[in-house]
Amino acid sequence: MSTPSFRFGTVGSPESTPKKPGGSVGAIQRLRELGLSALELGWVQSVRVSEQTCAAIRAVALEQEIAISVHAPYFINLNATLDEWPKSRQRLMDAAHYGNLAGATDIVFHPGSYFGKPAEEVLPLAIERLQACVAELRSAGNPVILRPETMGKSAMLGSLEDTLAMSAAIEGVQPCLDFAHLHARGGDGSMNTYREWAQLLEAYGKTLGGAGLQNIHAHLSGIEYGAKGEKNHLPVAEADIDVEAIFKALKDFGCQGRILNESPLLEGDAQGYQQLWLEISGEG
Repeated sequence: MSTPSFRFGTVGSPESTPKKPGGSVGAIQRLRELGLSALELGWVQSVRVSEQTCAAIRAVALEQEIAISVHAPYFINLNATLDEWPKSRQRLMDAAHYGNLAGATDIVFHPGSYFGKPAEEVLPLAIERLQACVAELRSAGNPVILRPETMGKSAMLGSLEDTLAMSAAIEGVQPCLDFAHLHARGGDGSMNTYREWAQLLEAYGKTLGGAGLQNIHAHLSGIEYGAKGEKNHLPVAEADIDVEAIFKALKDFGCQGRILNESPLLEGDAQGYQQLWLEISGEG
C-alpha cells in the first residue's frame, strides 16, 4: 500500500500516553500504537528541555517513524514593543534550537497582535523581525521551517493573508493552516464550504507553489466562536466545521503534509480524521 498523502497526529501528548516512559518519548510510542504518525510537541508555556531529552525524542521518533514539529510558547509577538521583543524573540529561537535537536522540521508559533493597528502597518515590522530570526537560524545551520499560525480572532496578527505575506517575503517561512481558526476568525460561520477552502488553497498555491501545497502543516479541531472569533476548541462531532469539505479541497489540490488534532478528544478525533481522509482520498 502506498504511503498516505497526509500524516495525522496530535498537538501535545495523547491522553492515553502511559506514565512510563511517559513524556514525549512515551507519546511517540503511543502514537505508533494508535496508528498515527505525527506529533507536535506542545512547548506552549516555555521551552524547558535538555539536549539529552531532545536526543532521546529524536531517536525514538526516527525509530517509530513519527514526524515531529513544535508548538512554540504562546508568548511570542512579532509586533511586540521594543522592550518586549527580545523576550518574544528568545522564546521563538529557543523553540527552534531545541526543536531542531529533537528532530522537529517545523516550528509553529502565534504571530502576535495588531494592537489595534491595520495589518499593513504591522506586517513590515513583523517581516523584518522574522527575517532576522531565519537568518540567524540558517547561519547556525538550523534548517527548521518557521510557521506563523493562522489565528482565530480578528484582532490577532495571523489572517491567511498575513501568513502568506510573511511566507512570500521570507524563504523558510510557511503558514501553519489552522482550519478551525480560519473558520472562527470571521465570527460569522464563513470559511466552511468547499468553494471557500478551494479559494484558500488556490491563494496558498500562488504564493508557495506546488511544493508548498505538498508540504502543508495544519491544525484541525471543532471550534466554538462568536462575533469576535474563536472561543474554545471542541470535539469535532460537537462543532459545525465541515471536515469533509476541507478534505475534498485538499484532495483536489493534490495537497500533502501533516494534520494535527487540537480538539479535546486528541487521539480519537485524530484517528477519525485519518479514516475520513483515507475514504475521501481513495488511499485507504
